[in-house]
Amino acid sequence: MDGQQGKINYQRELDHILSGFSREGRVPRLLLHACCAPCSSYVLEYLSAYFQITVFFYNPNIGPRAEYEKRAEEIGRLISCLPVENRARLELGAYEPERFLAAVRGLEQEPEGGRRCEACFRLRLEEAAMLAALGGYDYFCTTLTISPLKDAALLNRIGLELGRQYGVVYLPSDFKKREGYKRSIQLSQAYGLYRQDYCGCIFSKAERDRSRAGAGAPIK
Repeated sequence: MDGQQGKINYQRELDHILSGFSREGRVPRLLLHACCAPCSSYVLEYLSAYFQITVFFYNPNIGPRAEYEKRAEEIGRLISCLPVENRARLELGAYEPERFLAAVRGLEQEPEGGRRCEACFRLRLEEAAMLAALGGYDYFCTTLTISPLKDAALLNRIGLELGRQYGVVYLPSDFKKREGYKRSIQLSQAYGLYRQDYCGCIFSKAERDRSRAGAGAPIK
């Protein structure tokens, strides 16, 4: 727990797990759900010393398709050029926007960070949990906890629940800690990574467009 507030310190839990690997001299297999290249940059730099990583790009929430393809291409470029101790491989999931829309049906008017986002997290993490179980991975987790705009506690609760459901261990994380988010920005700049200006879904894009229109900025 995290002292006065009684919150779980997921970074401390991760530290404990990683230190065990170092003592034991083993390098487990990790299925890492990745939302985009910038968020993955620090996470790959950090975890590649401890795991054999497969980066799983499954994000049916992203739209339009051209945006999805741009982000998928960029994460492939990052993996190919980022110097890491154990080279990662990329697994591209199916692009299934209809599954995202079905998962959030009835939640279209929810604000960013609300129940619609929770349903989206669950959809993507469940796909990762199933693939990790089928592939015999030791762990699975997500890069999403690096974002200051994402609820790390919620993401960890969903991941742990799905890990129990599918019989694969969820790796707890709060990657924004220890200036992880700041480091991701530095790496994004160093490698010229495409940094999107909305989360990915049509709802966050519409919110971005409304904000731009209100500020008199052009809408892309």
